[in-house]
Amino acid sequence: MSAAGNEMNAGMTDDMNLAGPRRRRLGFRYLHVIDAVSLFGVMLAITLVRFGFDWPTYQLSHYLAGFAIATAIHMVVYYFGGLYEYEERLGRLPWLPRATFLTLVAVGLDASVALLTGRYLMPRANLIALAVLGTLVVVANRNLARRVRSQRFGQPRILLVGSESSTQLALQHLDESGADAMVAGSLTHAVGQLDRGVLASAVAEAGATDVLLVSDEPLSAIYPDPLAELERRSVSVYRQVTAADTLMGLQRTRQIGGMPFVALRTRALPSCRLHFKRLLDLFYLLVLTPVVVPVALLVGVWVLVRAGSPVLYRQVRVGQLGREFTMLKFRTMLRDAEVEGQAVLASADDPRIVRGLGWLRRCRIDELPQLLNVMSGSMSVVGPRPERPELVGELSARLAGYDQRHDLPPGITGLAQTQAHYQTDAAYKLGHDLQYVFNWSPVLDWTIMAKSVLVMLRGSAR
Repeated sequence: MSAAGNEMNAGMTDDMNLAGPRRRRLGFRYLHVIDAVSLFGVMLAITLVRFGFDWPTYQLSHYLAGFAIATAIHMVVYYFGGLYEYEERLGRLPWLPRATFLTLVAVGLDASVALLTGRYLMPRANLIALAVLGTLVVVANRNLARRVRSQRFGQPRILLVGSESSTQLALQHLDESGADAMVAGSLTHAVGQLDRGVLASAVAEAGATDVLLVSDEPLSAIYPDPLAELERRSVSVYRQVTAADTLMGLQRTRQIGGMPFVALRTRALPSCRLHFKRLLDLFYLLVLTPVVVPVALLVGVWVLVRAGSPVLYRQVRVGQLGREFTMLKFRTMLRDAEVEGQAVLASADDPRIVRGLGWLRRCRIDELPQLLNVMSGSMSVVGPRPERPELVGELSARLAGYDQRHDLPPGITGLAQTQAHYQTDAAYKLGHDLQYVFNWSPVLDWTIMAKSVLVMLRGSAR
C-alpha cells in the first residue's frame, strides 16, 4: 500500500476513534426520545383499550397532561438508574431485572403524585398495566438498539492478551461457544510482563474494538494507562475473573465465550450516578441552610473575637479529577502557622491552635464554610477528604490507586473521617476512601452523615 493510502487509512481510523464517543452520546439521545414516545404511547393505548375514544373534553386534556408528567418521571428515574449509560457489547448484562425495578419505582412515584396533589396522572388501574407494559417496551427498545448497533458497526473485533496457553484456551472457548464476535488478533507475553506501549499498538494494528485480558495480569499493568487511552478510542477492556477474584465476592461479572470477565473502567461511577449525587447535595443544602447559617454567623463572631481577622482560612486542595480548588474553613490557627506556605500536618495538641478555638476543630464546626464549596460544586457533603497538592504528589507515588479517590468530589465528611483518626496512616485511609468510591450509594452517605454527627457530639480529636 502506498504512503498516501496509509495516511488515508490512519486518518479514517483517527476520525472513527474520535467520533466513537460522539456516536455513543447521539445514539443514547435517540434512545431517550424513543423511550419517551413509547411510554407516552403505552399510557395512551392502555386508556383507549379501557375506555375507548368517547372521552369528555376535560378528561382528555387532564389525562394527556398526566401522561406527559408521568413520562417525565419515568425518564428521570431511568436516567439516574443507569439505563442510558453506554453498554459494552461483549457479555451483555440482561436489561429486564433493572428495567423492572426502575419501572416499579417510577410507577410508585406516579401514584405518589396523587397523594401530594389529590389528582391522579391516569386512572389507578392503568398503573398496574403500565408497570408491566412499560418494562416490556423499555427492554424491547434496548434489544432493538443492540441489533441496530450490530448491523451498523459489525461484529466486535477481539484482541486476546495473555500468555500463549491462556490465549489459546480462550480462543478455543470462543470458537466452541459461537460468540457473536471475531478474534482480530492476539498479543502473547509472560505473566506480569505486559508492555503498555505494545498493547496500544497491537489494538490499533488489529483494529480491535474489545480487549480480553485472559491471564492473571496485575491491574497496574493497564491502569490508569493505557486503559484511559483505550477508552478515548472507544475500545472496551475486560479482565478474566479468576477463582481468587470470585472468593473475594466479586459481583456483576459477564460471560464471554463461556468465560467470566469484568469490564474495566477508569472511573468508578457512571455519569448518571455522579449527577444523582450532585442532586442530593443540593437537596441537603436546602435542608441544612436554615440551621447552619445562624450557627455559622455565631461561630464567625467567636473566631473574630479570639483570633482576629481574617475569620476564614483559604487553602488550595485537590478535588475531583485532580482539579485544584480553594477550600474554606474557619481559621483556628495563628496567622503564620505555616512558614512560606509549606504544608505542615497538624498534630494532637498542636501549639499553633489559637486558645479557645480547639473545640471548633474537635467538633468539626470549623468546616461549616465548606458548605459554600458544596454549593459551588467543588465539594460534596460526603466524600474522600481533599488533600493539599504538595501531599497528593507524594501519596500518589507511594500508594497504588490513590488517584482513584479523585473520581468523586471531595467531601466535608467521609468514611475515612468516621472510621479513622487524623493520625491514621494514609494507606489505611485510602482503603476507606476507595471502599466508599466503589460502593457509593445514598444509604452509605446517610450512614456516614449519622456517624459524623456522633463524632461532632463526642468532640473526637483529629
